Amino acid sequence: MNGRSLISFACAVAIAGSTARVVRAADEDAAPAKTELAKTPAQVRGDEITAAQQESVRRGLRWLADHQARDGSFGAGGGSAKHAGITALAGLAFMQAGNLPGRGQYAENVQKCLDFVLASCQESGLIASDQSHGPMYGHGFATLFLGEVYGMTGDEQVKEKLQRAVRLIEQTQNREGGWRYQPVPYDADISVTICQVMALRAARDAGIKVEKDVIDKAVQYVRNCQNPDGGFSYMAHQGGGGGSGFARSAAGVSALYYAGIFEGNDITRGLNYIKQYVPGRGQAADGEGHYYYGHYYAVQAMFLAGGDYWAAWYPAIRDQLIARQNRTTGAWSGDFSEDYATSMALIVLQMPNRYLPVYTGKGPGS
Repeated sequence: MNGRSLISFACAVAIAGSTARVVRAADEDAAPAKTELAKTPAQVRGDEITAAQQESVRRGLRWLADHQARDGSFGAGGGSAKHAGITALAGLAFMQAGNLPGRGQYAENVQKCLDFVLASCQESGLIASDQSHGPMYGHGFATLFLGEVYGMTGDEQVKEKLQRAVRLIEQTQNREGGWRYQPVPYDADISVTICQVMALRAARDAGIKVEKDVIDKAVQYVRNCQNPDGGFSYMAHQGGGGGSGFARSAAGVSALYYAGIFEGNDITRGLNYIKQYVPGRGQAADGEGHYYYGHYYAVQAMFLAGGDYWAAWYPAIRDQLIARQNRTTGAWSGDFSEDYATSMALIVLQMPNRYLPVYTGKGPGS
């Protein structure tokens, strides 16, 4: 993902206890092929959550709640550049702590995020605020958020907007099988494509029909982006390709996982490429930019890989994020805005919670 694209984005298990995920039977013909999740189903060992992590999350959530605009939005901070995608990421950060509309300490904040995202839904199905430029990043994150909310609440108002959002994603897939900044089936890159694949996975797991051929084409596109070194290029090879990089490789491996590919040479080579960037011990992910975007997908890939991958990765990124947190405010900064960085950091830190089914890869049919 290049610098301009991140700015264009305005950067870029069920709930425990009695909050049961609302499961609906998905159309079998519309679903990705069913596969077992992994050979190592117990990725979380139980010792990942430390007192320092809990305090960091507590302070981060408090900062995020205090900086939500009156209309529920997040964006560039200070109430400006309101953005549906960043608002959705903030909503997911609150949900990662076990909050839902009407439930939890930050229930009102989740509801306000939902209200803003729903208000940003256009007749075409596109979810974007007026200030959005290159809106497909934000659309992907917003659709993901709606998928998780609908799957847990069964809210019919959310369902209708989610269905439209899914149809827009399907209609804007290009001939290669990917997506790019604008909601038109023209060109594609891997950083926008993963956003749409993950959104489709969340929607499908919530019972929304997703056409199987859309997923199949997306898998082919992602595979066409993989380089001999196991990493992924920004675009498919026939479109110019490019060298491998941390953020886009994390996106590539995650895209395969969320499309239903859980093992094989493509996955193994991709994971081994990402391992070069173990926080604090490998190559610095900051060097190529998009730190939070890259780690958002890397932690998901390592969680789904499980075993030694997860055991080495999560403690390293946990400790690095805690060290990066502003000791005075509780926020994180970088990439685009504090709203964005803080939301992403909180999602990464809370991966062991396993409260959001999409991040665990364990929705219905997995």
